[in-house]
Formats: sequence, structure tokens, C-alpha cells
Amino acid sequence: MNQFKKLAAGILAMALIGSMAAGCSSSTTASQAASQAAPAPSAAESQAAASQAEEKPLTGGGSKIIYIITPSHSNPFFKTEAEAATKKAEELGYTVKAVSHDDDATKQSELFDNAIADKAAAIICDNAGADATVAAVKKAKDANIPTFLIDREINESGVAISQIVANNYQGAKAIAEKFVDAMGEKGNYAELLGKESDTNAGVRSKAFHEIIDQYPDMKMVAQQTANWEQTEAYQKMETILQSHPDIKGVVCGNDTMAVGAAAAIKAAGLKDIAIIGVDGSDEAAEQIKAGAMVGTALQQAAKIAEMAAQQADDYLKNGKTGQDEKQLVDCVAITKDNVDKLKGFVFSE
Repeated sequence: MNQFKKLAAGILAMALIGSMAAGCSSSTTASQAASQAAPAPSAAESQAAASQAEEKPLTGGGSKIIYIITPSHSNPFFKTEAEAATKKAEELGYTVKAVSHDDDATKQSELFDNAIADKAAAIICDNAGADATVAAVKKAKDANIPTFLIDREINESGVAISQIVANNYQGAKAIAEKFVDAMGEKGNYAELLGKESDTNAGVRSKAFHEIIDQYPDMKMVAQQTANWEQTEAYQKMETILQSHPDIKGVVCGNDTMAVGAAAAIKAAGLKDIAIIGVDGSDEAAEQIKAGAMVGTALQQAAKIAEMAAQQADDYLKNGKTGQDEKQLVDCVAITKDNVDKLKGFVFSE
């Protein structure tokens, strides 16, 4: 009986093992079948999945018109870049339409539509917002029209052909060092910020503070946005002076605001207040010569605009610019020591 039980148990164990083996085998077979059912991608498909095929160069809308779209020409900086880009484009054989979006993203979009309707060869743009401009540039791209951005970047790569901007970080830090020296490394100061939608406003402010905040005896007692405007800067400075008549310095995100701040300080009968800006305008140069400003960081507006026009021509003729999309042009710290070499946003060595 015991031998019979052992034999029966052995037969049962063998049967179970066979069943398990069959189950594993059928599972493996099913897996293999499923794998075989999905064909391997072709070499071309694999390459496309790994990295999209290079886009064909945009060839323009068909005309010889270049649109130059900037903020208001009432600001000498934007007027300079529009004039420099226009002159260079015309030298290269293009017809130019220079227009202003007045820092209005909706108006800018309409101007891009106009450029598309005119079958523009290319667009050069100092844009009206890092985020708001992306859609307009994409729209031009879809219409086969390349865009070359100057002065201000957008928050997306691979849409514009070039983004050529001043090295705001380097320039703001350089002039902030001059501000610290003028303040004697101590004292209360105020800051006038640029337009919040403009990436340059944040970059410059951050760079200012990377230098100034190293000095514990320097204290920012007021910070106001003046939106790049001279009149608004004058008004904001008046208000700040009422609350903080003892300030010893003002850092400004651009020269237009710095000139407005200097005028408010003069109207209040105050002097010996250190003021810095960024841009390198002739108006700021006059204030530096008069002792009302410590200095400014020159953004080489004319040079940047000329680069954009040249790269537009190179791209339309050759399908490439020969440059990276994002390009930085260093600023020059302007003080009383070298201000005589500055004129029309051009620094003569």
C-alpha cells in the first residue's frame, strides 16, 4: 500500500510539472508572437524618432521687403536700432517697412499679419513680450518667413532664426560695480524696474543685486516699476523722495528711467545722488558729463541691428546664418572716463 501511495504521488507530481511547463511555454510563445506581430521600425523611422529631420530653410514670402518691427521710435534706443537695421537692409538691396508695435502684443500680431500679407522676405523684430511673441513668430514661420529677433529674447528656441541680444547680465554687473564705488560701498538706494513682461528687466535687476547685495551697508529702501518710461520714472522718483529723502543712489533698468529720475532729483533741489542706467543713450551721456549720473551700460543697439539685417540676407541667400540662434553682444560700461567716445549708441575705441 505504501509503495502504491508513493507511486501515485510520483505520477501526480509529474503531471503537475508537465502542466506548469506547458503553461510557461504557452506564455512565452504568446509573448514571442506578440513581439513578432509588431514589426520593428525601419531605419528611416528610427532616425526620425531619435531626431527630427532637419527643417528646410525658410525662403521668405516672395518679395524683397524686410519688415522691421520695434517699440516706439520716441525712445532713442529703439529709433537707433530701427534706423541701423533699415540702412543695412537697404544697402543689401531690400525694401524696408519700419513700424512700431508700441509694446502692445496685439498690435505686434497685426503687424506680423501685415508682413505675411505683404509676402515679406524676412522680419526683424524687437519684440513686445517674451511669451506673447512666440505665436506671432510661429505664424510667420508657417508662412515661410524667417524672423530675426534683436534686443529681447522670446521664451522658446527653434522658432526664430536668430536671437541677437546685448549681454544684459554682463553689462548690468559692470555698471553696478561703478555704482558701488560711487556710493562708497554704503548708503540707502532705490531701484526703478523696467516692464515686467520684458525678460531684460529681470536680468538687469538680478545682475545689479548680485553685485550690490555683497555689501551689507548698502540698503534698498524702495523698488518701483516705471515701465521703461521717463515720465513715469520722474513721477515714481518724486514719490520715493518724499518717503526717503536721504537716499544716496538710484539704480535704473534703462537710461530713459535714469534720465527721468535725474530730473526729479534736480527738481527736488537734491544733488550728489548716484544714478546708473542701461542702454548708452546720448541723453544719458549728457547727464554723465554734467555729473548727474554715474554711468550707463552701453547696449550696442546699432551693431546688433546691423547684425540682424546681415544675417537675414545670409540666411535668405544660403539657407543658414553661420551663427548660433542665440547670440550675446557684450555691453560697455560708460562713465565720465570714457563717455566722450559714445555717440548714437556707438562706442568708438
